[in-house]
Amino acid sequence: MNEPAQQRVGGDSLTGVSETALLTLNGRAYQASRPDAIIDDPMAVRLVNSIDFDFAKFGRKGQEMALRSLAVDGCAVSYIRDHPQCTVVALAEGLQTSFWRLDHAIPDAQFRWLSVDLPPVIALRDELLPSSPRITNLAQSALDYSWMDRVDDAHGVFITAEGLLMYLQPHEAMDLIRQCAKRFPGAQMFFDLPPVMVKKFAPKGMRSSKRYRVPPMPFSLSLRELSDLVHTMPGVRAVHDIPMPRGRGTFFHTVFPAVWRFGPIKQYRGVYALLDFG
Repeated sequence: MNEPAQQRVGGDSLTGVSETALLTLNGRAYQASRPDAIIDDPMAVRLVNSIDFDFAKFGRKGQEMALRSLAVDGCAVSYIRDHPQCTVVALAEGLQTSFWRLDHAIPDAQFRWLSVDLPPVIALRDELLPSSPRITNLAQSALDYSWMDRVDDAHGVFITAEGLLMYLQPHEAMDLIRQCAKRFPGAQMFFDLPPVMVKKFAPKGMRSSKRYRVPPMPFSLSLRELSDLVHTMPGVRAVHDIPMPRGRGTFFHTVFPAVWRFGPIKQYRGVYALLDFG
């Protein structure tokens, strides 16, 4: 007897910037499902298979999304090992599956998780992802700072803003960093930014395919501008330029990480930034 087909959940409730959650999920799941996978993320694969959506419209499924997740995972694991009972705050988390990757990577994990995103995204997470007593989902904007009152900061805080700040207006992005630094001394914050030239040369957003245009990215900072935050933004104690993880194939394993480290290029490339607050 054939088993009944699993009912799939529609993904069309995500629009605008929220729809990029499906874009990044698709890329990460594809890389995790390959025989030569660069990321261990079976939850992402199951998520894609559970969502009824035209993922093909996004076009290519390159390694970049998986590499970004590996970068933030490495920073988070390092912080959690030093602060085993900390709270991880995932701002605009989308359909990331970071909690389960980190839970798998850290034996006897005790860290707690606070996921903050808009109501349609949280509704999908509630419907499709497993629950845990260590996870709290908040259906609100990351710019509604009331989420800060829900953070247990007694044992340390690690904040991720993966794929968020570039879609904010400059004053919004800078104020979010400023408020996090003010509220959570001793915490760390990870975020990524595109090359500064993106907002100039693609003011309406970049096309990933003939059928999809990524939303505009009005905010970015060069590595030099980020480093200046130590002197210009109270509470920012240090800024770390996180290396590009190695991927698969000659370009992503060797060329791209080398270019990322090449001095003359640093002010023009994108950034994986880790900020220390204190």
